[in-house]
Amino acid sequence: MTTPDMVARRIGAERQPIAIVDGFHPDPAALRTAALSARFAPGRHHYPGVRAALPPDYFVAVRPALTAVLAGVFGHRGGVSLLDASFSIVTTPPAQLSVTQRLPHIDATDPRRIALVHYLGEGDGTAFFRHRATGFETIDTARAAGYLAALNDELRRDGDPPPAYIADSTPLFERTALVAAQPNRAVIYRSSLLHSGAIAPGAALGDDPARGRLTVTAFLMLE
Repeated sequence: MTTPDMVARRIGAERQPIAIVDGFHPDPAALRTAALSARFAPGRHHYPGVRAALPPDYFVAVRPALTAVLAGVFGHRGGVSLLDASFSIVTTPPAQLSVTQRLPHIDATDPRRIALVHYLGEGDGTAFFRHRATGFETIDTARAAGYLAALNDELRRDGDPPPAYIADSTPLFERTALVAAQPNRAVIYRSSLLHSGAIAPGAALGDDPARGRLTVTAFLMLE
């Protein structure tokens, strides 16, 4: 067992906090073994891959590291609700991505919503973005309508983005930060940040947990 190593960063012009935690889970080998026998099914909510249930003790094991992050990085010492959590593997080939999946996205506009990505193997990390036309890096309820209107105008003018995962800057979006994947590293950030899995061109996208981009993804609500 290793002691988690937490690094806090503020990214982009908006200086939003993110946390990068190495050694997030005390027994990552057991977690990867559990994934090998998990039953994966197509993901929901535009996720470009498959998901499966986590071991029931996952959050018991990571609670010390997660509690430290929420207090030290996000200044939160109150209650936390779990909204969703699962093993996840990106599997959709670039040619089959929807337009939405080719763009940075947010998971929610509520600043109390927190996203967690826990990498369980080598592979591609997570990128964060600024929308060039509006300058927005986070999308809250006040910004959502204006952002979507500006983005839709750009897509009508310029056409759909090419069939690829967005991992770097493009004419519409500037990458503000990249968190590289490392085994047993977690990145934790507000769900309202524009972000995407930084899936490299030519990345292997199989659904085998032993070889694919295996992560834990979770969404929390600060109370």
